[in-house]
Amino acid sequence: MVSVNLEAKKTVDVMIEKADEINIQISKLSNGATILDCGVNVDGSFKAGELYTKVCLGGLADVGISIPGDLSEKFALPSVKIKTDFPSISTLGSQKAGWSVSVGDFFALGSGPARALALKPGETYEAIDYKDDADIAILALESDVLPGEDVADVIAKECDVDASNVYLLVAPTSSLVGSIQIAGRVVENGTYKMMEFINFDVKKIKHAAGIAPIAPVDPDGLKAMGKTNDAVLFGGRTYYYVESEEGDDIASVAAQLPSSAADGYGKPFFDVFKEAGFDFYKIDKGMFAPAEVVMNDLTTGKLYKEGYVNADLLKKSFGL
Repeated sequence: MVSVNLEAKKTVDVMIEKADEINIQISKLSNGATILDCGVNVDGSFKAGELYTKVCLGGLADVGISIPGDLSEKFALPSVKIKTDFPSISTLGSQKAGWSVSVGDFFALGSGPARALALKPGETYEAIDYKDDADIAILALESDVLPGEDVADVIAKECDVDASNVYLLVAPTSSLVGSIQIAGRVVENGTYKMMEFINFDVKKIKHAAGIAPIAPVDPDGLKAMGKTNDAVLFGGRTYYYVESEEGDDIASVAAQLPSSAADGYGKPFFDVFKEAGFDFYKIDKGMFAPAEVVMNDLTTGKLYKEGYVNADLLKKSFGL
């Protein structure tokens, strides 16, 4: 079985080697853990965002940045594109923000390969039938402060590795790398919704690709969270290649999948969040999905397309 931590380490090594070139900062904690600051005390870069996203995906995806032509008549933005032949492992087994790291005053959402060692959350790994057993742990933290030794020690213990083999990548939502890595969740948003809401066996997804615009960077963390989510909800396009079995209704899966299929659809995320009293648990989670979905059933050859890119709502969200 492929190891998300060992695969991601190849990209981490590139980031460390090219730190100055990609505008990130590397530091070592007294326990030997390595911190890659990708946006807290540095500006980061497009390349840093691309590599950070690849690490989140366990090194099991091609990640690039382009300016797509098809939005150009209405609204063109640099976009993150993802291609993976390990959809369930790279997105749910690694990239999903499934680890709430809370140590003392430090709190961050944790994404990336280390989750597959600590099995956070366990039910996700049962559903995709995967776990990693590497001796290194790599975690990406969405935070505007850098973690200390206590955080690295907890992560090392949970992953059953030595603290000197812990690598922590850090970027705030309100940074360029933050905007890039959240747009890079375009495929994961769909696999997550298939597993959690539609109860579709995501191991049947054999290949996946997606593209989503990079939200403009906003120094206000809450507004940045709204804009980055909207980049996927209103601008994300995904493609899933599924090997269906008898009894699978792929047409129904495709119809339920896009963000526009959710009851809460129709307003920028920040407005929805505000109306919910900034209580995340009062929001219709079915909204967290790509704007447009194309599904290719490899068993029947049928193709399904649902949802649409909503440039008007993107403009509203981004304040144009």
